[in-house]
Amino acid sequence: MTSRAPRVWITRAEPGAARTAARLLALGLEPLVRPLLAIEALAPDLPDLDAFSALAFTSVNGVAAFGALTPRRDRPVFAVGDATAQAARAVGFDRVDSADGDLAALGRRIAASATGPVLAAVAETPAGDLAAAVRQAGGAVAVQAVAIYRARSTGATPPDAFDAVLIHSPRAGRALADAGGAALAHAAIAAISPAAAAPLQALGLSPAVAPAPREDALLDVLQAALGKRDPRV
Repeated sequence: MTSRAPRVWITRAEPGAARTAARLLALGLEPLVRPLLAIEALAPDLPDLDAFSALAFTSVNGVAAFGALTPRRDRPVFAVGDATAQAARAVGFDRVDSADGDLAALGRRIAASATGPVLAAVAETPAGDLAAAVRQAGGAVAVQAVAIYRARSTGATPPDAFDAVLIHSPRAGRALADAGGAALAHAAIAAISPAAAAPLQALGLSPAVAPAPREDALLDVLQAALGKRDPRV
């Protein structure tokens, strides 16, 4: 009898969930898209962009929300990672510097390269303090944050049957932990960063953590974790 493909619960918000689902299908896995979070764009009044030497984006969601607020694309961009950098280029920014890492890496890149104040487009409840990360890296430039989107809970419940779950953010990790750990006891859990894994570790679970905060690294540890388990039937 042919064994079925492992079923992987995708907890991230759309539109990213659909992109992840396509990658899982290409790996021969069965994606189960049931986001724990939904993204809502906000409409704040942006400050005068001429007062800033550059923009900073900590997520693809931030790029999308900011791009809808203004047609201006003349500021250089610091992006937390390659996916965010790609999103910035896709909406028309042509001077994009990827930190290829996490918030601390972005802080170091801004500290080393920014020539003046930086406007950071962030979530209403950000996962971290970019201004503090810049200061910790020895940077002296000011970072002004503007909240341009929020992530709200969808109230989704776990799928009826799944073999693994992906955690793309600390907020998704907290939402998953709030739902309780009983449904996860049998599953391989893969988290994109230590911060995303921490809420599950607090429940006594042991997520596999990607060595770098990128989806390709996340999918690598997912496959390794699945290789250590027999799929449920």
